[in-house]
Amino acid sequence: MNFSEVFKLSSLLCKFSPDGKYLASCVQYRLVIRDVNTLQILQLYTCLDQIQHIEWSADSLFILCAMYKRGLVQVWSLEQPEWHCRIDEGSAGLVASCWSPDGRHILNTTEFHLRITVWSLCTKSVSYIKYPKACQQGITFTRDGRYMALAERRDCKDHVSVFVCSDWQLLRHFDTETQDLAGIEWAPNGCVLAVWDTCLEYKVLLYSLDGRLLSAYCAYEWSLGVKSVAWSPSSQFLAVGSYDGKVRILNHVTWKMITEFGHPATINNPKIVVYKEAEKNPRLALGRLAFPPPRAAAGPASTTESKYEIASAPVSLQTLKPIADRANPKIGIGALAFSPDNYFLATRNDSVPNAVWIWDIQKLRLFVVLEQLSPVRFFQWDPQQPRLAICTGGGKVYLWSPAGCVSVQVPGEGDFQVLSLCWHFSGDSLALLSKDHFCLCFLETEERVGTTFGRPGDHT
Repeated sequence: MNFSEVFKLSSLLCKFSPDGKYLASCVQYRLVIRDVNTLQILQLYTCLDQIQHIEWSADSLFILCAMYKRGLVQVWSLEQPEWHCRIDEGSAGLVASCWSPDGRHILNTTEFHLRITVWSLCTKSVSYIKYPKACQQGITFTRDGRYMALAERRDCKDHVSVFVCSDWQLLRHFDTETQDLAGIEWAPNGCVLAVWDTCLEYKVLLYSLDGRLLSAYCAYEWSLGVKSVAWSPSSQFLAVGSYDGKVRILNHVTWKMITEFGHPATINNPKIVVYKEAEKNPRLALGRLAFPPPRAAAGPASTTESKYEIASAPVSLQTLKPIADRANPKIGIGALAFSPDNYFLATRNDSVPNAVWIWDIQKLRLFVVLEQLSPVRFFQWDPQQPRLAICTGGGKVYLWSPAGCVSVQVPGEGDFQVLSLCWHFSGDSLALLSKDHFCLCFLETEERVGTTFGRPGDHT
């Protein structure tokens, strides 16, 4: 594993282009485009204000920069650097901006969610969509880019409109049986739309493309409900993470639950491998110890190297007691993601913040638990193989694969705290993001990585 030099960054804005050739990063009001292989700067664009959001077009030819405070979007072309586009929403304001799948239209959501403005880069025409709902996930596109589903709120009721992306004509419009719709998401095959209700009401609804209700699922009543939702890449399973600390798996044939995964604080099954992160204790030459210790040695714990040890059952995991009188309690399944090959599901229970749970989807059972020294901030699967990258806000990045897991210290001067990360689509490299900097981590081939991982039978 090799690391690049460290580059400046603002607001964790760093994204690989969809074709994998470029890496975009922001430093306040500047947009920097680099070649992924050489990291040489190809283009440097200057925006009118500090950039708050960036997004590549699907064909990697354009990139948009949103400046929400000023209600502005600027679009830059990689093929024609002298060409640029500026969209000013004026007094209507701006709270969200995204590309349409064709990469030639931009959808801007105005303040207070009064409307969505669809701007065409080709014809300079403008279309308006009224009544968009302010919720976690109110816009979703099918993978093939043909349809867009939009959550709407009109006359105190929730609705969903399905639009054809080629001409923005309304295809279907239907109301949903929700109290306060929280999110919508298409299945990867584009045949089914999942709709889930507010956390105050446990309800997951599944609709066909023509607006027919296929199924409604409710696990329990009179308690906090759905917290997170994820489709499997094959569209065969829908994973629903709930505030009761369980993940329920629905199947695509009957839309009934086939199993539920609990997240207990104690792992009693000796067949489940539990990796615990532990600090490495360097052997110190006692005669040479200085007092007081030098500043480097007195730094934060994140700079010390760590390793994984295999714990023997029963294993007690660190739990967090939620504060009952505060909003958004730290309970329930806050994150879940399927591996690209559908074999594994990774989850995080917010009341057991240091642990990542990895489930075998073929056998529908718990496979591995990784317990870190610090709360898990983010994890993401390698797009090409079952390999999971994890960060905890410290100076390390963690990788797990069925071969084992490894903890790697990010080199460099100072304390590089990894707050987020993103994979290159090839799976060969990984961008590690800190508050003010980023660097690239280059991974070796699978055969060589397998020799460096600690395997389940290796207790050293």
